[in-house]
Amino acid sequence: MSEEFETLKELVRQDRIKLGVHIRKMNTPGSPVYRPVETLWMPVLILVISFLGARIVNIHIGALLLVAGIAYWLWKVQPKVKDGVFARTTELAFSDERLFDGLWAKGALTLYATLPDGTPKAATRKHSWRDFAREIEAAY
Repeated sequence: MSEEFETLKELVRQDRIKLGVHIRKMNTPGSPVYRPVETLWMPVLILVISFLGARIVNIHIGALLLVAGIAYWLWKVQPKVKDGVFARTTELAFSDERLFDGLWAKGALTLYATLPDGTPKAATRKHSWRDFAREIEAAY
């Protein structure tokens, strides 16, 4: 591993640099951190329950169950899915520099830091994460 990669990992550990993850890119089929069961089981369950409610009772109960299920998904389940994708992506990215470079090139990762004078700095795939890490390290 290069010195810049170790520096970046240490700056993230010290919370001087914040790592951003493009959740939508990383939570799609083909991504190494995608888990279809985690993403799909609850929406499918919501649809089945609302369909059964509409079929057995009436359309109004089905619609009510659908709205309640969507609200539950948005406030309870989706934040856990996002946290899981973020944690798995971070672990994957910091496991090997080549993986980090690949995720960086895909645009799945971003870096953000606030300099000691309060100036915000950000780096995306258009920028070099190595230069960004050196710049932030020099600022502190």
